[in-house]
Amino acid sequence: MKKLLEGSQAMAEAVRLCRPQVVAAYPITPQTHIIERLAQHVANGELEAEFINAESEFGAASIVLGAVTAGTRAFTATASQGLLLMTEVLYNIAGLRLPVVMVCANRAVGAPINICSDHQDSMALRDAGWIQLYVESNQEAADSMIQAYRVAEVCELPVMVCMDGFLLTHTFEPVVLPTQVMVDNFLPTFHFARSLDPTQPVTLGGASEADNYQEYRIAQHDAMDNSLSVIEAFDADFRGQMGRSCGGLVQGYCLEGAQTVLLGMGSLMGAVRDVVDKLRHQGQAVGALRLRCFRPFPSDALVQHLSGVHRIIVLEKAISIGAGGIVAAELRAALQQAGIMTSVDSVVGGLGGRDLTPDVIEAIFQEIIIAGATVTSRFAPNHITLGEIAPVETDRGDNVHG
Repeated sequence: MKKLLEGSQAMAEAVRLCRPQVVAAYPITPQTHIIERLAQHVANGELEAEFINAESEFGAASIVLGAVTAGTRAFTATASQGLLLMTEVLYNIAGLRLPVVMVCANRAVGAPINICSDHQDSMALRDAGWIQLYVESNQEAADSMIQAYRVAEVCELPVMVCMDGFLLTHTFEPVVLPTQVMVDNFLPTFHFARSLDPTQPVTLGGASEADNYQEYRIAQHDAMDNSLSVIEAFDADFRGQMGRSCGGLVQGYCLEGAQTVLLGMGSLMGAVRDVVDKLRHQGQAVGALRLRCFRPFPSDALVQHLSGVHRIIVLEKAISIGAGGIVAAELRAALQQAGIMTSVDSVVGGLGGRDLTPDVIEAIFQEIIIAGATVTSRFAPNHITLGEIAPVETDRGDNVHG
């Protein structure tokens, strides 16, 4: 059924269709509308779940940890400082291999205080052991949520579905929601093989000494690597059952014959495709690649799509302070390992909600490709007049740092 829904509403409807038995959260902008709608569903009897308004995000994460270990499907959501407050528990959830699913409504991290969208919050947790999926639209947000539960429960790994705050959570789009029967056919009833049972006492998450701690981390890493094929397979299964795909791991656009590729994540990719269309019309050999799955990092898929291009411009909405663009650094390492010496330019922009408009994206392309900018800055410009644009950081494959 097609409905005009705010992104938060679409996400809440998708969560409801997944039948979680425990919903625990603490309100924080721009996540709050998701939890408000789920609370209303529970109050109206439309969702049979225990709704727990936690005293903090740390408490909310702890509640869903306990709920899944007891054998129930659980959900939480947060953003920004709220996600950071969960950090200790998120590492525990991942280390225990618990199939928790949560939404990160991406928002800038203070100080200074900023409630607008960038990817700094979820990127700060990139090494916590959670699968991270970045969605482009409200339709994809709803569809990815349904897929996320199946991926999490098959792989026994937690999944974070990341959607841009306000740009998606507070905007309305037509969204096609599957029926409950369709979701039930796609997503089996939850069964956690290691759930705690008082009649059969076991220890879950006990102490580990130096002689075996590393083996736990290796197993966790291997499970993340193995989830790459699961994510792709379930997206294909979803397409077969629902008629829609979320793009698998990466999603290309106009890559045939492309010499330059604009690469990014999240909602900015609509503007990127508009720029590609315009530049293609002008005779430029340019394409786009959307990175949907950031963790685990899909090195092989990226290499497959990018092996023949001459230059890659990475547009990213987060920065590793003191190092620079995060996605670009990992991409350079993946390309170098595959023996590909393609030039990679890292452009950090959109921080704190600043718009990466088509005009700005086109100007970045023009300055890098047409004007041949030299290295002086790693940030996107504030203005779009070519003479005022600060050139961006660039690095070639033969000078890769990973």
